[in-house]
Amino acid sequence: MKFRTTRTALATLSLLATFSICSHAQAAELTILVNQGAVSGVRDLAAGFEKATGNKVVVDFVGILQQNEKIKTDAPGDILVNFLPGFDALVKEGKVVEGTVVEFARAGNGVAVKEGAPRPDISTSAAFRQAMLNAKSIGHSSAGTGPYNTRMFQKMGIYDQIKDKVKIIEGRTVAQAVAAGDVEIGMQQTNVIQPVAGTQYLGPLPPDLIEYGHFGVGLRNVTKQPDLAKQLIKFMADPANDGLIKKSGVEPPAR
Repeated sequence: MKFRTTRTALATLSLLATFSICSHAQAAELTILVNQGAVSGVRDLAAGFEKATGNKVVVDFVGILQQNEKIKTDAPGDILVNFLPGFDALVKEGKVVEGTVVEFARAGNGVAVKEGAPRPDISTSAAFRQAMLNAKSIGHSSAGTGPYNTRMFQKMGIYDQIKDKVKIIEGRTVAQAVAAGDVEIGMQQTNVIQPVAGTQYLGPLPPDLIEYGHFGVGLRNVTKQPDLAKQLIKFMADPANDGLIKKSGVEPPAR
């Protein structure tokens, strides 16, 4: 009786071990190629997909130039995250599979000042306009949603008055330039400009001034597991996962 019990226990342990090995073997690894603009939202979505499916997701976070080089040279990876206008050329070049691109998030610009500095009022377009006129220096980037600021200043009729105190920040985030004291007030995508040590985040631009940058995700031409990669794309664009997007300062797309 004891022998049969021991034998049964051993058989059960063997079965569990086999199941564990098979489950591990069936787990796959996907790689998302993403630049700075949307990496925060992507990380939360990747973690959610891992939890839901048991598959591993590697977030390959690089700068814009490095991302372009990886796309150009067909570096390994499964899906690509980028600003939506940039996908048109990539589909034409065959770098992204046609018909797979969907919008999954968007972000407007937010405003930050140095920690301990006075907090200007930006709650309305009139208050924001005055804050820009009062600022000694204003920083924003030339990439992503950076160019939106120039158009906004022109529409507000203050571009000529402030253009000489606008500094284009390159090689680091705008918030880092603010923290270093290189600019008094900075603007960049809400998910990039906050939270950053040494700064105070004032909030997003007033609603009537916001121009959104739209983030898309698409299937790369070099993926070795297109079906699973498409599942990840579907997961990222699913309204049921909007909560994961909002955790990092970006918003779900307008639907």
